Amino acid sequence: MSRIELKNIDKFFGDNHVLRNLNLVIEDGDFMTLLGPSGCGKTTLLRVVAGLEKPQNGTMTIDGVEIINAADALFVEPSKRDLNLVFQSYALWPHMTAYNNVAFGLKIKKIPAAKIEEMVMKSLRLMRIDELKDRYPNELSGGQQQRVAIARAIASEPKLILLDEPLSNLDAKLRIDMRAELKRLHREIGATIIYVTHDQIEALTMSTKIALFEEGCLAQVAPPMELYMNPIDLVAADFIGNPRINFLKGTASYSNEKLHVKINIGEYDFDKEDMTEEPIPEGEFPCVVGLRPEQVYIHTEAVESSIPATIYAGQPAGSETLVTLTVGGQEFLAKEIGLKDYEMGQTVYLEIDPNKLNVYDEKSTRLIKLAV
Repeated sequence: MSRIELKNIDKFFGDNHVLRNLNLVIEDGDFMTLLGPSGCGKTTLLRVVAGLEKPQNGTMTIDGVEIINAADALFVEPSKRDLNLVFQSYALWPHMTAYNNVAFGLKIKKIPAAKIEEMVMKSLRLMRIDELKDRYPNELSGGQQQRVAIARAIASEPKLILLDEPLSNLDAKLRIDMRAELKRLHREIGATIIYVTHDQIEALTMSTKIALFEEGCLAQVAPPMELYMNPIDLVAADFIGNPRINFLKGTASYSNEKLHVKINIGEYDFDKEDMTEEPIPEGEFPCVVGLRPEQVYIHTEAVESSIPATIYAGQPAGSETLVTLTVGGQEFLAKEIGLKDYEMGQTVYLEIDPNKLNVYDEKSTRLIKLAV
């Protein structure tokens, strides 16, 4: 079991307030990804959990056992937290074979030799590199070295595995392969994993939950598809998604438990059950509507309730085509699967499902209407 609870964590580096009153619960067996741009505090939090940084305020428990209590100057040392950390740089001993790199930490714990061999080979097989056990790091590819580093982390069967941007040094194809391996590994070993990345694709494809950081604060903690479909504010919405979400400015008003929204591409009414718990301003107020590019459907002939639009530019990219469109002076992006060929200036007709729209209060930047 490995349930982690962090309460009121503050971390300063000089005058730089890196973690700001942070509260987070990571349930046993979660694959929790700490996601955000560089400098937002995600790696610092990982280091706090690992015991490599001491926060100035706050507490942390693992399975109800207090590991950090800043007020009492309680900081359990890293070696007693039953966790392993995989670094971005792999950190393999160059003079040791893959087998000995994995076995090194087990030997320090004075585990019997027969048991070490069993544990090492099991972890190498889990990472599908048991046939490479006698090779040295300089004889391995980057992806193979990363598999050795992860095998070393899981060999002792820790309750908690921490991964700090482990795929950032790999090429695009290897990253895809390793994402699949990490997802499979999590399912097979059942350990709690905390994973740091700035790559939203990694976060969305592997995690059971994502903690999204904004300048040292937690903006949102949610399962991947909930975070993708309903980002909590405009900053989160702008960060999540590739290609990025379209923002369409308009006006909104709320009366008789209905939200009326007016933007360039049309007018829409939404029921109360689609609303968040955010307060809605009185009267008419400026709003921003979020529309994902893949939720814009393009037709060459008019269909019921379709919206006429003009092709500004098409960008075929093999498996998908990105299309820039204009409606009433508003420019936005659509994404279609496969190769599509449109003429610049061509008139097309757009089909948009209003239920998939996000609506944000422009002043507070907070989400007020959910995509369902």
